[in-house]
Amino acid sequence: MQKPVQAARLFAALADPTRLALLVILRSGAPRSIARLSANAGMTRQAVTKHLRVLEDAALVSVTRDGRETHYTYRPGALDTARTALDAIAGNWDAVTAPAPTGR
Repeated sequence: MQKPVQAARLFAALADPTRLALLVILRSGAPRSIARLSANAGMTRQAVTKHLRVLEDAALVSVTRDGRETHYTYRPGALDTARTALDAIAGNWDAVTAPAPTGR
């Protein structure tokens, strides 16, 4: 498993409804500017920017700058890290939850 701090950062980023909504928008693959993302978000550009930075720190989105604009893109495979961390945490969960054998 990756370092626990990295996993915690990833899960914290995914735990916020606003950030999840931004990821859903970005998963279309088209890079989006902060202005475009904040247009229908019902919050300021500064608030959207803070959420996007959390997603960037968790490696869920990538950032490109084009002149004065900053564009965000969903990183394909980014959730594979979360899946791997959950698998490591769960371990062999089936063995833990299986009914105990009856001994006779």
